[in-house]
Amino acid sequence: MMRLPKFEYHVPRTVAEAVRIMADSGPAGQFVAGGTDLYPNMKRRQQMPKSVISVMRLQELNQISGDGAGGVRIGASVTLTDICEHPIINRDYPVIAAAARTISTPILRNMGTIGGNLLLDTRCNYYDQNYEWRKGINFCLKKDGDVCWVAPGSSKCWAVQSSDLVPVMVAIGAKLRFASTLGERVVDAAGLYNDDGIDYLRKRPDELLVDIQLPPTNGWRASYQKLRRRGAFDFPVLGVAAWIKTDGSAVTDAKVVLGAIAPSPVEITEAATALKGQPLDEDRIQAAAEAAYVKARPLDNTDFVYQWRKQMARQYTLRALRELQV
Repeated sequence: MMRLPKFEYHVPRTVAEAVRIMADSGPAGQFVAGGTDLYPNMKRRQQMPKSVISVMRLQELNQISGDGAGGVRIGASVTLTDICEHPIINRDYPVIAAAARTISTPILRNMGTIGGNLLLDTRCNYYDQNYEWRKGINFCLKKDGDVCWVAPGSSKCWAVQSSDLVPVMVAIGAKLRFASTLGERVVDAAGLYNDDGIDYLRKRPDELLVDIQLPPTNGWRASYQKLRRRGAFDFPVLGVAAWIKTDGSAVTDAKVVLGAIAPSPVEITEAATALKGQPLDEDRIQAAAEAAYVKARPLDNTDFVYQWRKQMARQYTLRALRELQV
């Protein structure tokens, strides 16, 4: 049986109290919401904070407000189940509800939060193992070792970003608000993720994710497609988020974002270029899907053969874009 290491557990009641405790804890501190990612990592000794600060009882982080006309604010501790079931999210932002429904299982969605999914640790076959397994290979670059077993000649960790909501938030242009003892800042989702499996977030450890700010639904549509072995529970080994805005006859703006194939989400600008200025017809969709296939560079560190995952980048982009055809 894998057991949790010893740690102090704090339950602040305000954001100000939470960030003060984190500042006092320093590098030994860690925020936790549902704990569906952190606690298994602690059992595997991948992360070993001495001070764990729960944010589940912070009222500000547990609210959803607004509507599609003016944008919606989602507190970072809102559970994935609440995202799936919320009437305004389902009406105005169905892509977010649909993506959230693909995450894990109903029981874990009852605990897991939107903020936790957006800050999810990167994953790799050589990293997501128990301590004894990792010790048997002399560990890896991401934790305790000095070699990336995915690419032994590389000085970079190639663990993949494996959140379902990240490519969606990048595609729709969501913003994230962080708080610390130094104040608040708001960042675009596209600017939060770093192409490095270890340093995968452009976020200071002392910063608390407070909420996610969704843009107004002013004529855009979006969809998400997920590749995994089983129909539930599994992390994505490829995710495709597609976003378009039209003037009624032609696409005026577009984004195609791939997830789970690199340490950060991959925006395929060539796919967007193939779509802009033209009707969303089959020829344009095929051209965008081909661009996604060309740019996809999955590595051999998750489920399925990586060459096949590259092939699926074309097929899942086709699915995501066809879903947006009126």
